[in-house]
Amino acid sequence: MSGSSPTLRVGPVAHGGHCVARHEGRVVFVRHALPGELVRVALTDARPDARYWRGDAVEVLEPSPDRVPSPWPEAGPGGVGGGELGHVTLPAQRTWKAAVVAEQLRRLAGLDLPVTVEAAPGETDGLGWRTRIELVADAEGRAGMHRHRSHDVQALAAMPLAAAEMDVEALLARRWPPGSRIAAVAPVGGDRPLVLVDGTPWGASGPDRRPTARTSVRERATVAGREHVWRVAGTGFWQVHRAAPTVLAGAVADAVGERPGARVLDLYAGAGLFTAPLADLAGATGRVDAVEGDPTALRDARRNLHDRPWVTLHGGSVADALAASVPERADVVVLDPPRVGAGRDVVATVASRGAERVVHVACDPAALARDVALFAEHGYRLTSLRALDLFPMTHHVEAVAVLDR
Repeated sequence: MSGSSPTLRVGPVAHGGHCVARHEGRVVFVRHALPGELVRVALTDARPDARYWRGDAVEVLEPSPDRVPSPWPEAGPGGVGGGELGHVTLPAQRTWKAAVVAEQLRRLAGLDLPVTVEAAPGETDGLGWRTRIELVADAEGRAGMHRHRSHDVQALAAMPLAAAEMDVEALLARRWPPGSRIAAVAPVGGDRPLVLVDGTPWGASGPDRRPTARTSVRERATVAGREHVWRVAGTGFWQVHRAAPTVLAGAVADAVGERPGARVLDLYAGAGLFTAPLADLAGATGRVDAVEGDPTALRDARRNLHDRPWVTLHGGSVADALAASVPERADVVVLDPPRVGAGRDVVATVASRGAERVVHVACDPAALARDVALFAEHGYRLTSLRALDLFPMTHHVEAVAVLDR
């Protein structure tokens, strides 16, 4: 059935950037549509034995009042991933994301809560916010991205989500080694942008193979009234929205509060985005144990936290570190797990530390809801939730959940 194009009435939003429709008794997850619209859908995955089908809205017969022309048509039907809500007004994008977060909490955690998704400070049009992009060179050396759910590379003519400092126009006009992976970084706070090709720094004349060539950047943000600087590898993990470090670290700091002498665990710590502010909140009489499994991020964290001797860094998986080397008691735990969430074993071990408060940072509403339900089994109640729109034009949403014993 792939390739057929039924006309469908679109239903509610679903997790993952889709809306739900039905065709001949079967659920169809439709991208590039809006609730209530009548659309012609190109079925992209319609195997006869599949529990549900997938498709793209390729013609809108009855548009929603929330529909607008996408600022990035190359991320439209049949195009690349990373801009699947470009056809939706910004206020409606946030309403969409709020509905998904609320539905996941209701379905997976049994919580019926009102959810509001906040815009990032200074956000006006949802463009120019990405300080990190990853591109792939096609067989002709043109920079592009993979088509949605595909290994095929689509060369790009534009990428309006990228920060202006990155000069994406020049990146896309250039020819690169075919098959290479291009990482471009535009750090916040004054450092020059950085381009790495397969991990090697590149300048205007090509690869810079000097031993002293720059491969990292400094990121700056003010959190809880204090200026922080982090050194981060160009290919390492860092929040991509220019306001995300300030907003997320600020939300975590607000949830933790000043805690002189406290024992704090920071799990999935990365390069120390939260660890540095947490160390300041606990003070030199406190203790912060941070766990990170990625060697590059751990190396960055050591550089970023060397002046705070009351911080102890633990390498390896969170589960292994909690079992082996992390202290058995904590006053507060902060965790920022990967998209799949923390999971049953880590939640149980975190709960065994006896913390009065857990601050959970999540980039996936379903994973967050599952973890909230698991924490509830150990006596923790969700007492506050902030949902943050740090990925405009996409279905992604960040959340900071506070759970109290």
